[in-house]
Amino acid sequence: MKVVICGAGQVGYGIAEKLAAEQNDVSVIDTSPQLVHAIRDTLDVRGFIGHGAHPDVLAQAGADQADMIIAVTLYDEINMVACQVAHSLFNVPIKVSRVRAQSYLQSHYRNLFSRDNMPIDVIISPEIEVGEMILRRLSLPGAMETVRFADDNMIIVGVDCGGDCPVLDTPLRQLTELFPDLSAVVVGIAREGKVFVPHSSDMMREGDLVYVCCERGQVRRTLSIFGHEEPEAKRVLIAGGGNIGAYVARRLEEKQSRTKVKIIEHSRDRAIRIADELRRTVVLHGSALDQVMLQEADVEDSDMMVALTNEDEVNILSCVMAKKMGCERNLSLLNNTSYPAFAHALGIDAFVNPRQVTISKILQHVRRGRIRAVHALQNGAAEVIEAEALDTSPLVGRPLREVELAEGIRIGGILRDGKVVTPRGDERIQAHDRVVIFAIADKVRQVEQMFRVSLEFF
Repeated sequence: MKVVICGAGQVGYGIAEKLAAEQNDVSVIDTSPQLVHAIRDTLDVRGFIGHGAHPDVLAQAGADQADMIIAVTLYDEINMVACQVAHSLFNVPIKVSRVRAQSYLQSHYRNLFSRDNMPIDVIISPEIEVGEMILRRLSLPGAMETVRFADDNMIIVGVDCGGDCPVLDTPLRQLTELFPDLSAVVVGIAREGKVFVPHSSDMMREGDLVYVCCERGQVRRTLSIFGHEEPEAKRVLIAGGGNIGAYVARRLEEKQSRTKVKIIEHSRDRAIRIADELRRTVVLHGSALDQVMLQEADVEDSDMMVALTNEDEVNILSCVMAKKMGCERNLSLLNNTSYPAFAHALGIDAFVNPRQVTISKILQHVRRGRIRAVHALQNGAAEVIEAEALDTSPLVGRPLREVELAEGIRIGGILRDGKVVTPRGDERIQAHDRVVIFAIADKVRQVEQMFRVSLEFF
């Protein structure tokens, strides 16, 4: 696949890294010579210095032969114009744009991004994607990560195995014997910086982050089996009233009338603005690093501290301070890709990486085959993929125990006629089933091949 990426920042670099590693033909455009030189030196991609929306620059980058353009610069308008130019002048089939300004995304303007107006096939709104992920974390505080698949019928939860985890040192096959009616499958384990798909004889150790695919109605039971029975947060303190913080507060007001929300916002003008927009949320003007301000916000009575400022260091410190002052749990926004590895040691219970969320959303449209959803885990070390099984798929019609899946691939669940089917050895996948699969990064291509329509799918 030939892909042109406009923007060589964190997201653009992450997408280029992923696609180049899978032998795609990738060109990256950015106005910063430093970013372009850096991406050329470290990745097997072509780099072009210039404006991503200018026709001559797009032409140099090979837009006339591109299968897809992904516009993820810092500016919405550049991203949108780049997609328009790619459509009008170069007839690029798939156009993906990151759009941050919520004004463009209001429901009564939904016809803006149509083929007759501004022909963008996929709009990525990081604030909304990250905000929704935070809301899912708030509803399941015992999980380090939660990702929904198959129309919300299946959920992948990342569970931290502490020293008091009841199932430590228990072979996975024994879990099936202990809980025969549990519709859940351990699909992956992150241990000491490495991610792997476990065998039935493997055991979980203290410090592991275990990924479990389970039916929606059995998530809480699954978490309790791993020793996590934390109740849903009813008193939430948010540090940072930017787009994400305001979105989370607004959605909590809409969805959960009993949840009490307070926001600490450093900018006085912004605090006044969001206070006028929100109905029941208490907005305080001040610093989340100020102990007096945290006391005024009743941090000691809060169930959850959610730090969503633009600075990772402020997020980490405010979370640590809140916990020291009596807040039960915390969740931090972390943009720096090196911080998540140390999050737990720093005192962070859970975190969200906006870069990873955005890249996952884009990968859904890059993957070939009948791919419905994709989520990258552990900074791209693994992916969870939801795909529709075709009549020609090697998975269809045979008992799963006879299907030779490569090492590093595990089927987590099957959705058939709206019902979740646990992938036992005697189960047979049928055509049009929706299958959720966990795969180590270098096995993703093999998963794509299982669900390919044809070489010309795109």
